[in-house]
Amino acid sequence: MNNAPAILRSLIIYAVIVPLAVFIGYLLSDPLDRSSFTYYGILALILIFPILLRWHHPLLIFSWNSGMCLLFLPGTPHLWLAMTAASLGITLLQRALGGVKQLLSVPQVTWSLLFMIGVVVLTARLTGMGMHAFGSATSGGRRYIYMLGSILSYFALSTRRIPPERAGVCVALFCLSGLTGIITDLTPIMVGPLRYIYLVFPASLFVASATGMESSMRFSGAWSVSFAIFSYMVAKYGLRGIFLSGKSWRWMVFSLSPAYLLLGGFRGFVLFYAVMFALQFYIEGLHRTKLLPIFAFIGISMLVLLVSLASHLPGAIQRTLSFLPVQINRQVQQDANQSLDWRLDMWKALLPQIPHYLLLGKGFAWSRMDLELLTGTDAAIKSTFVEDQAMALSGTYHNGPLSVVMTFGIWGVIALVWFWIAGIWVLYNNYRHGDPALRMVNTFLLVAFVGRIIFFFLIFGDISYDILVFGGFLGLSVSLNGGVSRHAPPPVRETGKFQAFDDIRSHLQPAFRRPKIRA
Repeated sequence: MNNAPAILRSLIIYAVIVPLAVFIGYLLSDPLDRSSFTYYGILALILIFPILLRWHHPLLIFSWNSGMCLLFLPGTPHLWLAMTAASLGITLLQRALGGVKQLLSVPQVTWSLLFMIGVVVLTARLTGMGMHAFGSATSGGRRYIYMLGSILSYFALSTRRIPPERAGVCVALFCLSGLTGIITDLTPIMVGPLRYIYLVFPASLFVASATGMESSMRFSGAWSVSFAIFSYMVAKYGLRGIFLSGKSWRWMVFSLSPAYLLLGGFRGFVLFYAVMFALQFYIEGLHRTKLLPIFAFIGISMLVLLVSLASHLPGAIQRTLSFLPVQINRQVQQDANQSLDWRLDMWKALLPQIPHYLLLGKGFAWSRMDLELLTGTDAAIKSTFVEDQAMALSGTYHNGPLSVVMTFGIWGVIALVWFWIAGIWVLYNNYRHGDPALRMVNTFLLVAFVGRIIFFFLIFGDISYDILVFGGFLGLSVSLNGGVSRHAPPPVRETGKFQAFDDIRSHLQPAFRRPKIRA
């Protein structure tokens, strides 16, 4: 006997699959075409939608530091931006349908970020917003989208509570996803067929240094890889658990973090590591242990070795250590000094312009035609003014405070400081009153947030990127702790009409108690 419903289902399946297979076969005739990638992406999104419904929050946490890109979308956005839209949309949909009873909210942080969104949108509206990827003559819209996406990513991460039994897994996803930077650093040795992986992971930007030395190859993924090791080890064990647990493998693995960082040639991140390590060392109270003289001795010994061996190290390591009073290769030192002098000259040239942008910031929009006229290869007269050069015109100031006040004026400063104060208050309360099982994680998140503020002010910062970093530390803390942990108040005793007399009687009763007579 024929089963009519089963036959009907089979016909419907074939009616969908056969045309889809023909359409994909047609696309494969030109697989690298941009429109083909778009169709591939839409098809992949349809296929993985059930996975997104179930695992969108952990996938968002993983994408935060992974550095993966979506080539099939215009502008090649990062994966975290797409996961922010997907996770926030699914969460709001489930909340509207009753699948989620209550969303987490921290009003102190929410209002500061809503104010920041208003500042960003108003600045974009008044100064212009162009998307060169969509054919506009002006650029800068990408940075607006990234900044607004970074703010929304905090809400996507913090509105869902991470179950206590999954806290360790989510912390590992957040921290260790930075290890994907190793793929970026394998660009020079990646064989032909495997190079298609760089359609998802961006290739290394510092394959060779400007010095032209064979040994001065730099690795752009060194920062993300080293911070992945550093952050996970500190968040899981703390410095006390790494160095005082008696397990030697912990401090040996932890030592890979600064060792790999040196291969990137980033001087500023070495100082960031030093700040974070000092803060974590102090908060854990290790300055009162035997580790303080041990680390002091190791530090002095390393400086003595560097003085004699610095010039024989690879060029990237020499560039990383160029801020120290050590003797390094003359070409490497010249390259590092030129980079520093260019930044200092640009900052000095831009400082007089700050009053002009206090009420209405410059924004991110800039014209590629102006940039080509001033700095292009066909320009008849090159601009000799530092403030008119490429980085300054595009708003890439390599300075945190300048990136805020020049772009969004005094209103951006108010929004960012408000967000910082609210964030430190949340992180400090979770550190003091959070679940003891999350003590190490909460300590690390507080230290990382404060350390990044110091780094933003004194070393390097970009408001369009650093909001994602700050929002990641804060959003993960809110999600792990279920909001803001508060100190439980002492129980209040019920007071009656004669409560004062009862207190006096209970206090004096032992004095009038009859002594026991021993036989």
